[in-house]
Amino acid sequence: MLKIKLNEHAFEAEEGVTLFGLRDLCRPGADVLILNGAAMNEDAPLAEGDEVCLIERGTMPPPEELEALMVARHTPGVHAKLKAATVGIAGLGGLGSSAAVALARVGIGRLIIADFDVVEPSNLNRQQYFVDQIGQLKTEALVSNLRKINPYVTVEAHTVKLTPENLFPLFGTVDVMIEAFDRADQKAMLLQAFTAQRPDTPFIGASGMAGFGSGETLGIRKMGNEVYIVGDLETGARPGCGLMAPRVGIAAHMQANLALRRIVEGGSAAGDDPRISNR
Repeated sequence: MLKIKLNEHAFEAEEGVTLFGLRDLCRPGADVLILNGAAMNEDAPLAEGDEVCLIERGTMPPPEELEALMVARHTPGVHAKLKAATVGIAGLGGLGSSAAVALARVGIGRLIIADFDVVEPSNLNRQQYFVDQIGQLKTEALVSNLRKINPYVTVEAHTVKLTPENLFPLFGTVDVMIEAFDRADQKAMLLQAFTAQRPDTPFIGASGMAGFGSGETLGIRKMGNEVYIVGDLETGARPGCGLMAPRVGIAAHMQANLALRRIVEGGSAAGDDPRISNR
């Protein structure tokens, strides 16, 4: 017998079974077949340890299967690590709200988020809110949106202006910290206060993503033991150079992706990666 995973549950299949054969045996109506994270249009033999998801397009799966099917396109072995991890996000504007959505979609186990502001019209050109949420606290609006995206993510929200005095214990349990403030003084405060208490916890900040210049100029700089800054370090918001969804979104997703990599790969994610420069 082959020991595989079927819709994230342990399953024993007959030797020699194929993907289509498993579908015909277990879920004949499935028309989305995923093998080890890849959607398959052709039959393939199954091997020990394979992960298979069988999905009926357009049909709401039972609650006990939904979470597994939501992460069916993940690289094998990733979901368990993400499910056990906690990420903190300070600031829920264009960077923070977008990073939170990305991490919720990949199934992070727990998000701790903080912001004191409300949603206002000029936020909507780049932040993950809706017109009918204008006037709502960003913490409340984002929690509502994240629950619609992935109800299996635990979200702990704090409506508070962060200071060195109240930063802990709010973020004392995070595995990765994402800084997503707008102002330089707030960024510096969070960096200094957090790294003083948690120097070995990855801290992912951002600087320089305004305008509509090339996204290729946005990079990741390693600035210390566990400090990473995403952006070009130059292009800040100013008259004639505003903040807009595409470039801010690139930076936010780079932050979220680095958080994911640090959780899944540990220190090796930043070791010899040529895409992370030291300066």
